[in-house]
Amino acid sequence: MRALVLLAGFYLLGVFLLAALAGADYAVFTSLHGPIVYDIVIFSVVLAIPVVRGMFMLRTPKADPPAGITVTVTEAEEPALWEAVREVARQVGTRAPDEIVLIEKVNAAVGEDSSLLGLRPGTRRLYLGLPLMMGMDEMQLRAVLAHEMGHYANFDTRLSPLIARGRAQLIRTIAHFHERSDKKVARERARQEKHAAKRRAKGRRATMIDTPGLGATYRGMASVYTAYGNFYLRSSLSAARRQELAADLAAVRVAGRDSAACALRELNALGSAHDFYMSSYATLGIDAGLLPRPGQVFGGLRKLLDARATDLEKLRRELPTEPTSPYDSHPALAERVARIEALPDDSRAGQAARPALELLADADAALAALEQAVLTPQTLALKRVDWEDLVHESMTVYVAQGVREIREAFTAEGAGPGLAALLDAIDADPAVRRRIADRLPTSQQAAAAPGHGAREYAGPVLRRALNRLVTVELTARGATRWQLSWSDSATLRYPADGFEDQLELALDAAVADLPDTEPLRKLVLAPASV
Repeated sequence: MRALVLLAGFYLLGVFLLAALAGADYAVFTSLHGPIVYDIVIFSVVLAIPVVRGMFMLRTPKADPPAGITVTVTEAEEPALWEAVREVARQVGTRAPDEIVLIEKVNAAVGEDSSLLGLRPGTRRLYLGLPLMMGMDEMQLRAVLAHEMGHYANFDTRLSPLIARGRAQLIRTIAHFHERSDKKVARERARQEKHAAKRRAKGRRATMIDTPGLGATYRGMASVYTAYGNFYLRSSLSAARRQELAADLAAVRVAGRDSAACALRELNALGSAHDFYMSSYATLGIDAGLLPRPGQVFGGLRKLLDARATDLEKLRRELPTEPTSPYDSHPALAERVARIEALPDDSRAGQAARPALELLADADAALAALEQAVLTPQTLALKRVDWEDLVHESMTVYVAQGVREIREAFTAEGAGPGLAALLDAIDADPAVRRRIADRLPTSQQAAAAPGHGAREYAGPVLRRALNRLVTVELTARGATRWQLSWSDSATLRYPADGFEDQLELALDAAVADLPDTEPLRKLVLAPASV
């Protein structure tokens, strides 16, 4: 009923605006005379066109499906997964999906190609994220599946096209008004620019291009629809939040109270872990032209989850207490979990369950296929290497890129781009250290420090630059290597025990008031250090 009323409200708004325009035209005809009457009527007709076009946009737009494996996962390919989905659908009391599509997100969703305002059912699709399956056991996954089947049972997917139609009509109508406003401003700007060009050609002073107020009527009409659109979204999404809470009850009935609550807690942890993994690991080598081995772009998440159990446990406990925005279709996770955990104990705690990923016949093959479907051809063409090599080669490239500015500062002071040339320049003229430090990026505090204070900041600045240059030098010689860590940031593995302590002392000596570059030369540049 709410969906129908909101959609009817859009049409009523259009009728009201058309009536207002017609009333204005009638008033003009009865009170004014001359050409201005026809100008006003023509303008009102122009305003009415976007309203009418929006009202008669009858086709409901189809939502773009989430990116994923484009070939449907058939029952012959994944029998255990299909059996689990069908069993959950029977328990919920609804028709199972006709298609299962694997996606690369920490998410699960359902859709249905219904028609006739949701009265005629259509093809049902279940979108299931492989990263979601990586972090859950089978009972938690069944809770997720029951939640999604609950949307089918409650006809949520049947009503989605009705809501989508209203949103699309609002967006299109608003876009029409803004388009007409922009065109009017562009025409006036072009006319003024042409006039200004003629004045300049005659040696006259050109007038300033000015288009204030143009298109204001169109934008005003758009603002009316925008205001209703905001109300439409808030109202429809508040209903969507209630649908989520109702679907959570289906998850509890099928998988049990504790598994349903744990699944939502796991969802929070997995979402953050997946985002961090994709930015810090999976795509680390992109700019260096590298990718992990096939199947590991998304599959490497399993290694991160195993290594960061403590961090994940904290994320499971600390749930967001507010929706991400007033237009979020889901209630806050803390609210959903609290509602579930407040239910009576159903004695199904601690149910033994295998990892959810074991429902797949060949998880590695599915992950490799997912890469082929999701990644661009340009990305797929990158060099594939093991994780250890990816971290080392990527960090080597990035650190080398980061010392370009440092090398430029050295060269500008005649110290040459390399470590040996810099040490020679320091031996020849210790004052070159301060001049080089002045060319390097510093903190605002260092930049504002006068006299002796500035000299105190110069040492640490130069020391950091020297340290980065030493890293590049040692890496180029093969004397050190970037070490992969799934539980922490990548670290440097030095040639021998105690080398890092010796390097610290050598760097201190090179930037001291009385510089001594010999320890750094012996440690880094001497053949024995290779």
